[in-house]
Amino acid sequence: MSSSALTTTRRNFLGGAGLLVAFSFAGVPAARAAATGQPEPAGASTALPDDLQPFPYLDAWIRIDPDGRAQVFTGKVELGQGIMTALLQVAAEELDMPPHLLSIVTGDTARTPDEGLTAASHSMQYGGPALRLAAANVRMLLLRAAAPMLGTDGADLETTGEGTIRAPDGRSIGYGAVAATLSLHVQAQADVPLRQPANFRTMGKSLPRLDIPGKVTGGLSFIQDMRLPGMLHARVIRAPAEGMTLTLPSRTEIEAMPGLHAFVQDGNFAAVVCEREWDAVRIMRQLLAGQSKRTDAAIPTGNMAEVLKALPAQDYSIEKVTHPTAAATKRLSARYARPWYSHGSIGPSCAIAEMKGGELTIWSHSQGIFDVRRVAASLLDLSEDKVYAIHVQGAGCYGQNGADDVAADVALIAHALPGRPVRLQWMREQEFGWEPLGAGMVTEVVAELDADNHIVTWNYDVWSPPHNTRPTSANGVLAGWEVTHAFPPPENVPIPMPAGDGSRNSNPLYALPNMNVNFHFIPNGPFRSSAMRSLGAHLNVFSIESMFDELANAAGIDPLTLRLNHMNEPRARAVMMAGAEAFGWPTRRSEGKFHGYGMGFARYKNLGAYCAVFLEISVEPNTGLVTVQRARAAVDCGEVVNPDGVRNQVEGGLIQSLSWCTREAISHDAERRTSFDWSSYPILRFGDVPLEIEVDVLPRPGEPFLGVAEASQGPTSAALANALADATGVRFREMPLTPEKLRRALLTL
Repeated sequence: MSSSALTTTRRNFLGGAGLLVAFSFAGVPAARAAATGQPEPAGASTALPDDLQPFPYLDAWIRIDPDGRAQVFTGKVELGQGIMTALLQVAAEELDMPPHLLSIVTGDTARTPDEGLTAASHSMQYGGPALRLAAANVRMLLLRAAAPMLGTDGADLETTGEGTIRAPDGRSIGYGAVAATLSLHVQAQADVPLRQPANFRTMGKSLPRLDIPGKVTGGLSFIQDMRLPGMLHARVIRAPAEGMTLTLPSRTEIEAMPGLHAFVQDGNFAAVVCEREWDAVRIMRQLLAGQSKRTDAAIPTGNMAEVLKALPAQDYSIEKVTHPTAAATKRLSARYARPWYSHGSIGPSCAIAEMKGGELTIWSHSQGIFDVRRVAASLLDLSEDKVYAIHVQGAGCYGQNGADDVAADVALIAHALPGRPVRLQWMREQEFGWEPLGAGMVTEVVAELDADNHIVTWNYDVWSPPHNTRPTSANGVLAGWEVTHAFPPPENVPIPMPAGDGSRNSNPLYALPNMNVNFHFIPNGPFRSSAMRSLGAHLNVFSIESMFDELANAAGIDPLTLRLNHMNEPRARAVMMAGAEAFGWPTRRSEGKFHGYGMGFARYKNLGAYCAVFLEISVEPNTGLVTVQRARAAVDCGEVVNPDGVRNQVEGGLIQSLSWCTREAISHDAERRTSFDWSSYPILRFGDVPLEIEVDVLPRPGEPFLGVAEASQGPTSAALANALADATGVRFREMPLTPEKLRRALLTL
C-alpha cells in the first residue's frame, strides 16, 4: 500500500484523474518467480501489487451481478490453509459488502488470473494486496457511477457495508443496479484509498472457514471424493520406486485380463483402465508381481550427512560480514541434520481428466494449476488453449507431492481414450515410492563468544539437494520421462536469496558482527526432491536456534537474553518478548529431571511472518517418549485478516514440525526406498499432539500482509531440541529425535 493511497482524500478518490494508469506488464507473479528460480520481489512496489500487474483489468478479479452479489476470482487455491476465506474477507472489506453476498472462484485456468503457485506463504503477501486494490477500485467506480443516478455529487456518497450506496438525504441504491450501468473491463489504478483499520467491518474478524463444513461432515470436499458420470478408473503401472523398471507381460496377455477396459502404453509409461476401480487395482497388483530391478545408480547408504557432503556441489556465498571485535574466549562447533521426508499426504494423489471435442479438461489438486495446463499441453503437443485445468482440493499436500505427476499421468490416459472422463489415483505405496521428497540436509556451525558473552564470529555451511523442482512443462513430470519421445529432465538450479531453497533462512536475522554463511547446492541428490513446507528454513532455523541455546549454555545466560542481546529488529524482539511473557518464560521452574523448556524464533525467509515458539516438555526415560505439556507461539504477520485462520496455520505448522522432528524419515537401502506405508513411515498421531497449544497473534493494523503458513516449522523443531537438552542434558542434533534414539541416549546418563 503506497503512502499516497493512504493520504488521498475521499473527494480526490471519487474525482480521480482517470481510470488508466501506467503499469508494467513485465511483472511475474511472486510465487511463480520462486518456482522458476527467479528472485523474489523485494520491498513494496510503487505501482500495482505484483500479482495485479500482469492482470490489471478489474473484471479479471471481481464481477458484480445484477442481484447485487459479487464474484471474486483468484489464482490462489485452497489447500486447507483457509485462504479462500481470508481472500474473500479482503474483497468484502474493500467492496464494503457483507461476506455472505460474495462467492469466490479459485485456481481455474479459464476464469481466474494466473497468480503462479499457491506456495511459499505468498497467498496473503502477494495475492491479498492484488485483490484488495482491485476491490477498492471497483468500489470507487461504483460510487462514481452512482452519483448521476442519485443526482448528487459523488464525494457526498458513502457505501453502507450492505452492498448499497447512500446519499446524504438517505436515498440509496444497490450495487447491482449501479453495476448494470458500468463496465469493469478497465485497468486498476494504484493510487486509490483503502479502507482503514478503524473502519473495518470484515477484516480482523474470525469468520468461519468456507472449506471446513464439508470436511467435518463427510461431504464431498476432496478430489479423491469426486465422481463424474460415465467415469472410468485407471491405475498407473510403475516399478515399486524411482530408479527402478518393471518388466511387463506382452500386450496381448494384458489385454486378455478380465475386467480390463483399456491398456494405455507409451514408451515406458503404462496404465490400466477399467469400468470399476477395484478391477483396476486388481489388475495393477497382478502386473506389479512381475520382475522389477534398479536401473539407476545404487542409492548411497551410510551416514546421511557424510553421503551428502561427498556429493558434487555448487558453492554460493550467502552472507559475509566482517567487523572488528574483541577477542573470542569460547568456541563451539556442531553439525545438525535432517533426513529425507515424505509429504505424508493422507490421501494419495489423484486427478481426473476428460478429452472431449479436441479439448482436454483436467481436475487436479496441484498447487500450480496453470502449470498443470502447461505440462499437459507440452506432454500431449496441444496448444494451451485446448487444455483447461481446474483446482479441486486434495486430502493433503503442502508442497510438491505426487499431485503434478498424477495430473500428467491422467492427461496422457484421457488423451488416449477420448469421450469419457478418467479418474486416476495413486496407491499409497506409489505415493511413498515416487513422490518427490523433502530434501535431506546437513549444516555445520562454528561460533565464538567474547568475554562479555557477545557472539563475535559465526561460520555456517549448509549442504542440500534441490528443494524446488516443480514442473512447468513435460520435462518435469514422471510421464514426460517415460513416453516414447521422452523429455530430458531440466537442470536443477537453486532459488536465489532472499527466498532461497536449501539456503532459506541460513542467514541469521540476528545482528552478528562477523558472519560467513555458505550454501553448498547439490544439484543431483540420491532421490528426486522438491518443495516441502518451509523448504530449507526448517533445518537452518533448527541449526541456528540450537546453536544459540548451546552458546547460551556455554555462557551461563538465559537463551532468551542471548537472543535479545543480538536482535535489533523491533518486531522480532516484540514477538519473542510477547511469547515469553505469555508462556511465563521468566518464571519457569524445572519440575526435576526429564522435564524442561525450550524456545525457537525465526522470521520466515527473513521476509515473512515473525514467529517465536515456547515449549514445556517431559520425557519418559524408559521409553524415550516425549510429551509436550504446553506449546505457546507468538506471531506477527502484519495486518491480520482472519485471526482464527492465522492461529490455525501456526498450530498446524507446529504440530507438523513436531511430527517431522520426532517421527519422520524415509528409509531406504541401496536399491530403493523402503518406506511404503504408515508403519514404515510413522507420523504424529492425535494422541501425541501437545496437551495445550495457544497462539498469540500480535495486532499490526495498517501493516502489509506477511506470509504466515510456514513460519512455525523451524522454530518448533528448534524449541523441541532445546527443551530436550534442558530436560536431559543431552544435545540432540540430528532429526528425527525418535523415542528409540532418546531412550538409547538416556540409558547412558
